[in-house]
Amino acid sequence: MSTPTNNLNKGDKFLDQTLRPQIWNDYIGQEPIKNNLDILLTAARKRNEPPEHLLFYGPAGLGKTTLAYLIAKEINAQIKVTSGPAIERVGDLASILTNLSNGDILFIDEAHRLNKMIEEVLYPAMESGTLDIIIGKGPSARTIQLDIPPFTLIAATTRIALLSSPLRSRFSGGIFRLEFYNEKEIKRIILRSSKILETSIDEGAAAEIAKRSRFTPRIANHLLKRCRDYAQVNNKAIIDVETAARALKLLEIDEAGLSSHDRRILKILIEKFDGGPVGLQTLAAAASEEEATIEEVCEPYLLQLGFIERTPRGRVATPRAYKHLGKIFPQKPLI
Repeated sequence: MSTPTNNLNKGDKFLDQTLRPQIWNDYIGQEPIKNNLDILLTAARKRNEPPEHLLFYGPAGLGKTTLAYLIAKEINAQIKVTSGPAIERVGDLASILTNLSNGDILFIDEAHRLNKMIEEVLYPAMESGTLDIIIGKGPSARTIQLDIPPFTLIAATTRIALLSSPLRSRFSGGIFRLEFYNEKEIKRIILRSSKILETSIDEGAAAEIAKRSRFTPRIANHLLKRCRDYAQVNNKAIIDVETAARALKLLEIDEAGLSSHDRRILKILIEKFDGGPVGLQTLAAAASEEEATIEEVCEPYLLQLGFIERTPRGRVATPRAYKHLGKIFPQKPLI
């Protein structure tokens, strides 16, 4: 295995940025979104106008931030990056907006964490390019209006339901949901990332990692880096299927992509509660976990695999979950 270049030796924090696609054609998957964005960006370029405001939503790690950077490169615009929690006061937003130049892109990650006061200031900025600021308090308070250069707001969120309806309606360019990837697309991403990391990997190993990546590029790249580390420590010139399998076993990632934590939740559901139904609060207490952790971290993937079901009476383990854990599904009498 060849030695990574100097710019890859600064830790995984910098690797994640290095592995991001730098040109439009390197972005794998999400074809419907890419096709729609291509039309929108081409039309805006022909009119010599900034693209309209865009909202991307979907689970973490699917490429929302990457799309924002690629759009900026595609239209040759500067991108200013911030996040919902970072904008605490109206003055913070005013400072960001007044420092934008004509045609800039403002990218707000975790947009669902913007407070309502900030949203109210965003509305006129998005619609008419003006910023209304109140100076002073009480009877002496007065409003001044500042003009903002034409810009494009791109927002990303994992929880679109927490965005207010008035804010959602102002993303006139489109609201796009990023879908989970399939194994073929994840495999292509892994093979591309391995070239950037200057790591040799065979097709079988790439497929094995893709199978356990929860259909998410960020997780796929994380597992690839851990397999690279394992191969390097064990003096393997190439990541083959056996090396990948051993590295993933060490990480306790099974063939379905479940972590030890996921399997523990399933085992508690099956062994302590006979497969359910059981309420979220009870399940969280039995697992010594927070309800939000189970609901937002574990459940989405287990639901996607069909290992659990949500019913009005609580969570239920499916026959697939029993089979995956090597247990016999009980034939419960109909009530």
